[in-house]
Amino acid sequence: MIVNNAGIGPISRFDALRVEDWDAMIDVNLKGALYGFAAALPVFNDQRSGHVVNVVSTAGLKIVPTMGVYAATKNALRTATEALRQECVPGLRVTEVSPGFIDTTFVDSSVTDPVVRAAISRQKEELAISPDAIARAVAFAIEQPDDVEIGSIVVRPTAQD
Repeated sequence: MIVNNAGIGPISRFDALRVEDWDAMIDVNLKGALYGFAAALPVFNDQRSGHVVNVVSTAGLKIVPTMGVYAATKNALRTATEALRQECVPGLRVTEVSPGFIDTTFVDSSVTDPVVRAAISRQKEELAISPDAIARAVAFAIEQPDDVEIGSIVVRPTAQD
């Protein structure tokens, strides 16, 4: 099994032209998972089984200002996840987990725009749930019998719209 969970989010408005941040998000959020596929698939193909879990984001489900590039990388990973599911050998399971507001250091460590960081930090304080919720979702998917695939799980606070 492999869990692709790397992600950064130096989010900002498009007109801020933070092109270096865009490149970094593409490199980590999308290419990081693709490189994970490249490392895991030969092993999974040899053993004719395995499980790829990609942590995506609800940011790709509800598009909001400042999140355009971040959401694009997560939706690209969502698309790659579905393509992998369709292409995979029998016995390989593929799951995407889309977290909502989770109580992590993501905002403090990734969001570079101070105005955006402050707004998201306020929302996080009001809404965020424990990272344990994501761990339980991943565990649920991987604990299924070998002939059962959980394709997509969305985990978010009940108060998140």
